[in-house]
Amino acid sequence: MKSGRYIGVMSGTSLDGIDVVLAVIDEHLVAQQASYSHPIPLALKNAILAICQGQQLTLSQLGQLDHRLGKLFAEAVQTLMTRQGLSYTDITAIGCHGQTVWHEPQGEAPHTLQIGDNNQIVARTGVTVVGDFRRRDMALGGQGAPLVPAFHHALLAHPTEHRMVLNIGGIANLSLLSPDQPVRGFDTGPGNMLIDAWIWRQCGKAYDKDAEWASSGQTIVPLLQQMLSDPYFALPAPKSTGREYFNYGWLERQLAAYPGLAAQDVQATLTELTAVTIAEQVLLNGGCERLMVCGGGSRNPLLMARLGGLLPGIEVTTTDEAGISGDDMEALAFAWLAYRTLSGLPGNLPSVTGASTASVIGAIFPANPLHNQS
Repeated sequence: MKSGRYIGVMSGTSLDGIDVVLAVIDEHLVAQQASYSHPIPLALKNAILAICQGQQLTLSQLGQLDHRLGKLFAEAVQTLMTRQGLSYTDITAIGCHGQTVWHEPQGEAPHTLQIGDNNQIVARTGVTVVGDFRRRDMALGGQGAPLVPAFHHALLAHPTEHRMVLNIGGIANLSLLSPDQPVRGFDTGPGNMLIDAWIWRQCGKAYDKDAEWASSGQTIVPLLQQMLSDPYFALPAPKSTGREYFNYGWLERQLAAYPGLAAQDVQATLTELTAVTIAEQVLLNGGCERLMVCGGGSRNPLLMARLGGLLPGIEVTTTDEAGISGDDMEALAFAWLAYRTLSGLPGNLPSVTGASTASVIGAIFPANPLHNQS
């Protein structure tokens, strides 16, 4: 087993920063030691958002974005290492998910694209990088996502309690952890993505702090019902989605039939959409005793309150209460997946993604043994 110190890097669909986590990982232990959130420059964020919404760009522009984002990931890792007084010799590997700009798991040629050149990270840190985690699973007939349920199971499964782990990032995904049953998991739909997009366009704010704006509005029931009729919500698992589907263009199409709505009421309705689509899936999948929430949405008091109201009899908590920071969960998961890859262990779960078999996933970008001489 390739035990040691690992760094996980994650910039999710919410694009609210690059999360970097340091952890000691072995066969029986995942012990987080430090974390850091690195800002994404606004121009780079806007360029990424444009791709995700289908804006055309040249191969040159895509290559430049890949390069710039790889350098930014490296900068984020170097900042954490400097703060912790660590050298490249102290780190076994970096697990970097990359930034998803397109995810299309259906059709004749399923594919997914994450950018952020891992070679840039290796060259600047001197540390081996594991990346490109999704495409092996897709080559085996899977969705390539979500990948975090395997990590949720490793850390948070209980021998007798029926649990679900809910990650509310830009997209919300649910992991079903029931004793003596295969792990299941899937994307429920938008998490923070539409909530953040609306307040950004209307108020120039990156997110709705403490849900203050949404709390000042009221749910528009006809609009909510129209949004809930989107075919994605009725699809059976395995299923996954992203910003290429649930983006600002999707929201504009939903709003076209409802001109003149109060902006805060739209915000309230989008928050309710996230809560309802999650709660419906929890109940349709048999419910649970404990719903453990992580991701940025776990810091949204209105969203958490609505989940509690829509799921009576279920204890809605955060993963923080189990000792795992909800802010760091996904970055920690990719540190763990890097450990699995280097140890020759499967990283996907066919019961989650629909792949034909469990497999080692991820591509290894080895460090240059002459790094310290360069």
